[in-house]
Amino acid sequence: MYWNSLNDALRAEYGGKVYKLALSSGCSCPNRDGTLGTRGCIFCDGAGAFAEAGDIPDQLAAAKARVAAKTGPGTKYIAYFQSFTNTYAPADRLRELYTAAMEPADVAALSIATRPDCLSPEILELLEGMNRKKPVWVELGLQTIHPASASYIRRGYGLPVFDRAVEELKDRGMTVVVHQILGLPGETKAMMAQTARYIGASGADGIKFHLLHVLRGTDLAAEWQAGRVRVMDLDDYIATLEACLRNIPREMVVHRLTGDGAKRDLLAPLWSGDKKRVLNAIHNAFRRDDLEQGSALTAGEKGKFTK
Repeated sequence: MYWNSLNDALRAEYGGKVYKLALSSGCSCPNRDGTLGTRGCIFCDGAGAFAEAGDIPDQLAAAKARVAAKTGPGTKYIAYFQSFTNTYAPADRLRELYTAAMEPADVAALSIATRPDCLSPEILELLEGMNRKKPVWVELGLQTIHPASASYIRRGYGLPVFDRAVEELKDRGMTVVVHQILGLPGETKAMMAQTARYIGASGADGIKFHLLHVLRGTDLAAEWQAGRVRVMDLDDYIATLEACLRNIPREMVVHRLTGDGAKRDLLAPLWSGDKKRVLNAIHNAFRRDDLEQGSALTAGEKGKFTK
């Protein structure tokens, strides 16, 4: 059994557990501010929509306090701008936020979640400069390569935009992590594996898998309540996840095996709210099935990813 987990990769690099500290940049999103739309992606609940970012040192201190029981002397952290589009602001404002987040000695890297269509030349130059100080990870929300699914979720950009973003980020030395959603309406297991294979061949360094879950107050909730959306059961999810992992190169780091929403707003699937049970089931299945990341790739495909 083998899969290249983020936890293992970080332990190998830093000699111990590394914790992510979720921060708010206060950035909006072109899918909500009227540039592309006003309602966001179909699954987005808009929680905490675009409140001004609080003082970054205070945010870091609060985030560290939440994990303090698990940490000790010498613990390293990743400063993570997580919600919405964290490159969607003037470069000067972002420079202040990023610099403050990277400044503490115990912050090993900066991780920035964004959209591939929100990486202007000025922002790319800023990220390149930041990356010379400490490693910068840029997380791109691709979700799917299939046009009908992308249209349904109101993603708002085409696949060539993603391809260009990965190329530009890699040319500037950044680490690229790509998000994929499993369980989008109309997608088969084979289609989801195809998306994973595409991400694996894109030049990205890491991947995050998310379960499509229905949160209260989203447009997806209305679709689900009307019976137009079927959510995955746990066995289907695990089988699909395994198919995806077999279609990405062994070198690609798996940053997340599933994603869950806030329990207070979770409508479906309810099994996803028990994260410990879900992860135990996933790991047990990996052992049972002797999962090997990259095993579905041909020898020629595997060779393309050797660095």
